[in-house]
Amino acid sequence: MSIFLDSELSAEERLEEKAFFTVIPVPLERTVSYGSGTAKGPEAIIEASNELERLCADSFPCEKGIFTQDALDCEGPLPEVMERLAQRTETAVKAGKLPVTLGGEHSLSYGAVMGVARALNKPVGIVQIDAHADLRIAYQGNPHSHASVMNLLAEEGIKLAQFGVRALCEQESRSREKFGVFFEDAEDLVSGNMHAVDLPVDFPELIYISFDVDGLDPSQMPATGTPVPGGLSYYQALHLVEHALVGRRCVGMDIVELAPDGNSAWDFTAAQITYRMMAAALKSR
Repeated sequence: MSIFLDSELSAEERLEEKAFFTVIPVPLERTVSYGSGTAKGPEAIIEASNELERLCADSFPCEKGIFTQDALDCEGPLPEVMERLAQRTETAVKAGKLPVTLGGEHSLSYGAVMGVARALNKPVGIVQIDAHADLRIAYQGNPHSHASVMNLLAEEGIKLAQFGVRALCEQESRSREKFGVFFEDAEDLVSGNMHAVDLPVDFPELIYISFDVDGLDPSQMPATGTPVPGGLSYYQALHLVEHALVGRRCVGMDIVELAPDGNSAWDFTAAQITYRMMAAALKSR
């Protein structure tokens, strides 16, 4: 079994019963609509994580323990896949752990978030880094499409805060109004070199991070199925999430849509984002 940060963890830090972070690989690739390769994303992130340093953002997240589960079975109808994932994240949260789901396509966020929300039984808000709003209604006839995942979650009452979007349709714009989505889109963020945006005061205290790597500009992350120009810089995206967590508490996360293209730099970038988000989650708690 491949283990996140395997080269750096002590024997105690990788024990399931003691680990605070539970890494869940989800090699899901069922509804991609442009480029392919997300099924190989989790393994690429885990492999690249062996090149990370223990120290990250002035902290050592690994000291809290990181346990890596076996990859999720992604065969069968998508609703069944989502429930399998929901059961894993729900179990992790109920055990006092923080689930870190590695994708795989963005549709997996539905299962991951619903499991966290079930476990907590309290309002949860998503901080989403993404080039797309993902608010389409049953894109290409599939309600569990990667382009529809935030629509499904919004219908479940999950609040959304979107950063970096630069590709959305008219219907998604209307859906933002319908669901009261908070957003700062890429053109304003990038043009203004904005690294910190305050969430609304009534946004939920409990935060789930959904980091789609296509939120970054293709110059810094080309290995994704739906790259869009004009994206966030690496540090800008990290800082936006870290600031959004100020005064709030991270309860789960996913890093999705890496489609490895043979250049290990992009795999390492996704691994470093994952570890940096772990550091941010610890600081928030």
